[in-house]
Amino acid sequence: MSSPELLLQVLRAEMRAAGITYKLLAQRLNLSESSVKRMFSLGDMTLSRLVEICKAVGVSLEDVMRQAADAAPAADTLTLAQERSLVSDPRLLLVAISCLGHWTLEQIVETYQISEADCIRYLVKLDRLEVIELKPLNRYRLRVSRAFRWLPDGPMQRFVRKYVVDDYFAGNFDAPGETLLLVHGRLSDPSAQELVQKIQQLAAELARLHADDQRLAPESRDGYTLLLGLRSWEFAQFTAMRREA
Repeated sequence: MSSPELLLQVLRAEMRAAGITYKLLAQRLNLSESSVKRMFSLGDMTLSRLVEICKAVGVSLEDVMRQAADAAPAADTLTLAQERSLVSDPRLLLVAISCLGHWTLEQIVETYQISEADCIRYLVKLDRLEVIELKPLNRYRLRVSRAFRWLPDGPMQRFVRKYVVDDYFAGNFDAPGETLLLVHGRLSDPSAQELVQKIQQLAAELARLHADDQRLAPESRDGYTLLLGLRSWEFAQFTAMRREA
């Protein structure tokens, strides 16, 4: 993603957090709504216009540029060694998952039974592992991209299968914003690959919404986990009932 696209992405997130629509922004800029939409669609705006938009949204240009820099492309996966280090220490894994959720040090310490000193120690370790870039005042920048995913059949996926799946599916999936689907179909390889691409797009959409909502108050957000799988599979008890070839 180019720098102008990152700037526009940050601006849209700031507008959403402030409850500012294209129509309201157009009114504040004395422009038509269609002109504002066209600017954002084409990414066609001068520096002075960008400053005006930031002022109308209530955010500084410096803050927008900083957020765009923080959103610069990063690694889509960790290395095998990085994943092994995370799953070897439950508290390190807790802090790492919290960082992936953009929690602050204060939020982690307030929520979990971990001291501030220990949390800082784990942040330092994550910095050494190059999962985050630790900054002054114990702030950090993620070194993984919005398209981040765990290694296929890597340490984290094996950890999830062993410890997480049963706990995850023990829920009723009946609360607002929750759903559980089990859909079966017979597909060709090209169709299955097309579906995988759509699943990846859905994961990217969750990452986008996650990033957009970071400016909202913590009490207005909750932790959601999307667990998806697609494979050529038959229930073992059904396989046992197959006729012999």
